[in-house]
Amino acid sequence: MTDAMTHEDERPMRPALMHGLRCRCPKCGDGQLFTSYLKVTDNCPNCGEALHHHRADDGPAYLTILIVAHIIGFAIHIMWVVWRPEPWVMATVLSVGAVALSLALLPRLKGMIVGIQWARRMHGFGHAA
Repeated sequence: MTDAMTHEDERPMRPALMHGLRCRCPKCGDGQLFTSYLKVTDNCPNCGEALHHHRADDGPAYLTILIVAHIIGFAIHIMWVVWRPEPWVMATVLSVGAVALSLALLPRLKGMIVGIQWARRMHGFGHAA
């Protein structure tokens, strides 16, 4: 931070990150972050914060794959060692689990990345409106 920044200009990382994980506006924590499954709203409906200039890109997908692959990898090992199910049963159960977990994590991780960008004033979030 520079000397020119005042105390009220600070944006705490943890609340912004937690608001993003809840798919809420990183500034106020009340407004919806998404207008649809992964479409970030242009402005927060509650506080009016501009959110259109976020740049989440491939970060949420990468993090989702990383987390889901580790969970499914451990599940494969545990299922095989403990129960020894038929391969088709194991493939079906783990495929459905991987898809469900991916669909649940993707918007939350995208919200988290938008929250981090807002808190760190990245990609246009630092400019005064």
